[in-house]
Amino acid sequence: MASSSTKESSETRANILAAGQRLMAAKGFSAVGLNEVLTDIGVPKGSFYHYFASKEAFGEAMLDSYFDDYLAEIDATLRKPGQTMAQRLMTYWKNWQDTQSFLDCQGKCLAVKLGAEVADLSEPMRLALKQGTAGITSRLARAIETGVAEGSLSIEGEPAQVAESLYQLWLGASVMVKIVRNRKPFEAAMATTRLILHLPD
Repeated sequence: MASSSTKESSETRANILAAGQRLMAAKGFSAVGLNEVLTDIGVPKGSFYHYFASKEAFGEAMLDSYFDDYLAEIDATLRKPGQTMAQRLMTYWKNWQDTQSFLDCQGKCLAVKLGAEVADLSEPMRLALKQGTAGITSRLARAIETGVAEGSLSIEGEPAQVAESLYQLWLGASVMVKIVRNRKPFEAAMATTRLILHLPD
């Protein structure tokens, strides 16, 4: 059984990660200083280094935490009872639209926000992004394969290739949504997704 100090330490670390995720999803990694993160949750700067060796180590841990939560959400969506796999996949894309908003993503658009920025800044953070996105595409590939087997969707090509193409389509749409400040890129991505999976409008 964990002691109260261990539990408190774990909660402090989780709070720092959550604050960093929220702030950096809005402003980017480089634009947010450690002081801003720590002031946001009332943690003294000296204690930061008790949990993380550097800002880069913090960024890597933040991405790992983000993808842990994200993958758990995908797993729940793709296991939802009483639906075909095609319906579950379309729920995933609908959730993407709802959470990757150009107005306020509440920390849920971290991969979109930080992808291009930190891939060039930090090799450990790039690898965390690579591992996290691979986890997403592998789940999508399995879901697509299941959908084909049950007959709720059909594809041209291999499930893994289609899953990667769809993920890249939606990443691109998320960037365009931020540029044009409207949801039309998501509407186009949804229409293209339906075509790729041979689903009716």
